Amino acid sequence: MQLELFSEVYYDIETQLSANEVGGWENIHRMRVAVAVTWSPEEGFRQWEEPAAKDLVPYLSGFGRIFSFNGDGFDSRVLSHYGDVKGIHEHSYDLLTDLKRRLGHRLSLDSLAQATLNVGKTANGLQSLQWWKEGKIQLIADYCRQDVQVLVDLVSFARKNGFVRYSDRTTGEIFTVKVNW
Repeated sequence: MQLELFSEVYYDIETQLSANEVGGWENIHRMRVAVAVTWSPEEGFRQWEEPAAKDLVPYLSGFGRIFSFNGDGFDSRVLSHYGDVKGIHEHSYDLLTDLKRRLGHRLSLDSLAQATLNVGKTANGLQSLQWWKEGKIQLIADYCRQDVQVLVDLVSFARKNGFVRYSDRTTGEIFTVKVNW
């Protein structure tokens, strides 16, 4: 499928192994894909499991803009085990990277989702790892899909309003940050 230069895709990855199981965070490339979910206007949602991870790399690289939350620091590093992620990096738009640059500190996706969309995450990475060990692939896929939906909704909200909100993890106070996604 030939995609237009300005087309966009959103993605998230859940892994099979934790940082502890691969010898630390410097070995993210060893964590292996459990489930990845993508969404694009052209195709909607797609689910990818490890056997298809090698195909996910060129698929993502074919888009003009690749949205993620911590994709630069985590997801693309997981994918580097399966192929050259240079094309992903060239078109990456990592919301966490952008917000960290604007604010000087990290935020969680849950903080953004709750404060901006009034939607909370349904699980976390540790729960996903447990589901992997239990063979509950569909639960991982549903969780990953929900994170991608939050990403799509955050970008849509930001494009309509010019800002997103987040809550301070210490005080719970809600702050607004202007963005141009």
